[in-house]
Amino acid sequence: MMKLQGGLLQWSHSSLIPSINLTIRSTNFSISACVVEQNHQLTAKERRQLRNERRESKSGYSWREEVEERLIKKPKKRYATWTEELNLDTLAESGPQWWVVRVSRLRGQETAQILARALARQFPAMEFTVYAPAVQVKRKLKNGTLSIKPKPVFPGCIFIRCILNKEVHDSIREVDGVGGFIGSKVGNTKRQINKPRPVDDSDLEAIFKQAKEAQEKADSEFEEVQKAEEEASLASQKLLASNTDVIETVVETKPKRAPRKASIATETKDPKVKKKKLAAGSTVRVVSGTFAEFVGNLKKLNRKTAKATVGFTLFGKETLVEIDINELIPEIQS
Repeated sequence: MMKLQGGLLQWSHSSLIPSINLTIRSTNFSISACVVEQNHQLTAKERRQLRNERRESKSGYSWREEVEERLIKKPKKRYATWTEELNLDTLAESGPQWWVVRVSRLRGQETAQILARALARQFPAMEFTVYAPAVQVKRKLKNGTLSIKPKPVFPGCIFIRCILNKEVHDSIREVDGVGGFIGSKVGNTKRQINKPRPVDDSDLEAIFKQAKEAQEKADSEFEEVQKAEEEASLASQKLLASNTDVIETVVETKPKRAPRKASIATETKDPKVKKKKLAAGSTVRVVSGTFAEFVGNLKKLNRKTAKATVGFTLFGKETLVEIDINELIPEIQS
């Protein structure tokens, strides 16, 4: 008789007929138990083969293709050892490329000029380009002169195109105002360095385009400001001209006042006045000056100095005053 005990099939010499049903019911358990025991006894290679067979049994699935795709996507190691990766001379293998250098935000243009002169002096045979994207901002001063100042598009960064190796890298780092290259950390726990990372040509084209658009925008704004100022000046000139016309019309309509000298001349043209001349002891009238319209007695007349001494009665007392002869006329008594 067959019995299931402890996950194992046991056989007894009892009659087979009454145990047929029991055998049929326990067949599934016995097979799975045998498979479990067999898996424990398989080697690693045999288990891999079974796993691969199960994968291949699935419709539309190929585990080999999946593994190959993973291997293709996995990036290959560029350098054999970490010490080789730290060698900056390997950067020259890719030829001339664009690199980004960190500088001061306020002295970017000045640092770019210093860097260009230093590279030209230390490496006269090397071809390089130093580019500090900036917008030339124009502004008109009060005295009429034009001021042009550069405004950096990327403050704190300048771009240099050259063949970079350790010697060139170290010389650029030693330039006054340079803070280093923009890159990534490489190495291990023993040693790490900041290795420069090149800029793609497509990114540089976008930078050139952005700088060009910013320059065009600044130029158009300056032209608009100049145009507005010219229109304002023309409007002010027209307004001033109209105001002067109004003033002239008002002056023309206002009656003119005869000057004092002219009135004096007309008064002296009186024929009665001509007949009577100034003489000591005569009565005279002052026509201008401090004592205008005062009447007094001519005491003394000095024609050389053109001065006359006239006595006026003020507050009951006679006061002598020296007056210019031209300010006196004889008083005509009616």
